[in-house]
Amino acid sequence: MLLLRLVLCGAQVIMVICGPRALIHFSMLILLPLIIQLLMHRIIVIGGLALRSGARGRLKIVIVKRDVYVYNGNMSLIHGVGDFFALDIGTTAIRLIQLAGDAQHGWVLQKFAYVPMDRKTLEDSSAAGRRHLGEIILGAMQQAGITTKNVAVGMPAGKTFTTVIKVENQAEKDVLNGVKYQLDKYIPMAIDDATVDFVSLGVCPIDATKVEVLISSTAADFAEERMEMIESFDLNVVAQEPESIAMARALMPVGATDARLIIDLGEHSTDLVMMYKGAPRLVRSVPGGFSVFVKTVSSSLNVKEEQARQFILKFGLAQDKVEGQVFRALDSTLESFTSELNKSISFFRSEYMNTPVGGTVLSGFAGMIPFIAEYIEAKTNVTTTQGNPWQLVKVSPEQQRVLQPVASEFAVAIGLAERSND
Repeated sequence: MLLLRLVLCGAQVIMVICGPRALIHFSMLILLPLIIQLLMHRIIVIGGLALRSGARGRLKIVIVKRDVYVYNGNMSLIHGVGDFFALDIGTTAIRLIQLAGDAQHGWVLQKFAYVPMDRKTLEDSSAAGRRHLGEIILGAMQQAGITTKNVAVGMPAGKTFTTVIKVENQAEKDVLNGVKYQLDKYIPMAIDDATVDFVSLGVCPIDATKVEVLISSTAADFAEERMEMIESFDLNVVAQEPESIAMARALMPVGATDARLIIDLGEHSTDLVMMYKGAPRLVRSVPGGFSVFVKTVSSSLNVKEEQARQFILKFGLAQDKVEGQVFRALDSTLESFTSELNKSISFFRSEYMNTPVGGTVLSGFAGMIPFIAEYIEAKTNVTTTQGNPWQLVKVSPEQQRVLQPVASEFAVAIGLAERSND
């Protein structure tokens, strides 16, 4: 930047001494190549910060928009990014939702769509597959009556890395500047290959000499490819955010001031977020999701995977149904699952001076399997309840009727939509 300033000063001198014709020659020979060279360094602006990225081409990813990411008691955003809708491209369905209102006065469901999808279609990365996906999304938008082109998209937990660090308590500007220049210490990839954003969570709840900072990163190539795919559908991506953060925003119980572990059992992985005093303090993605449960039961009971899936969702862990075969088949898998939960609880307590965890909130398939809440509560000694992502959203009786079969699947979409639309 110093070099650029010197060149600009030289241009001013040439203009005064030699006139505009000499300035034109100078601009073509010196100034324009210099600007092109600077642009080739690919300096991108994310959340108000300039970060160097190894990604090719343009980026406008916002994993967590630092300049607007301000929490209130239920972690909703106070400031927003304009009129937009939320898009959750899951492993079994596509979910769209648009809300009206704000975090302070409450949300109202305006428009929504739910499209069950075949996994192969969602994973098809060919040009034809992407076109087909775009046609489905645009068709769902049309049927739902969504007219805005602005969209906030979830980033799969398996493709993101999110962590919370503690640094010395200073002025926020100094804290964030310090983190910016040490990002390579906190993310599991080279900074040139990553798209990174971060936000101050404020003073550490148990140590006033420290400030906590939430950092999220993803591979720059993945972020750029995903954004370009969405924008090829003639949509404008205003934000990309880790699904775990969006999910926690929607599911954190209203008014809770103690720690809560939020669990989202997905198809292929499990997202764990420990919320405390309105902000995430621990974020993990554990390999192995509902598909592991299905394969285990399928193998143990010698039935097809589709039938095993139905058994789990219908009978769950009931020991008086089908002679308790589903429960026994899942015994070792459930032991491993709850072991990961206990690890997260123990780690949080060790980091926050034995702060008690007041409850566990279930989402995804964990909110659909009968009796799994009772099982988790017995294994963790923490009160466990089914989460309600609609707790802050006003829904009409007719909307409730239509949504009832799939309402529990909207946690990520609702969390993205609750980013505020001021």
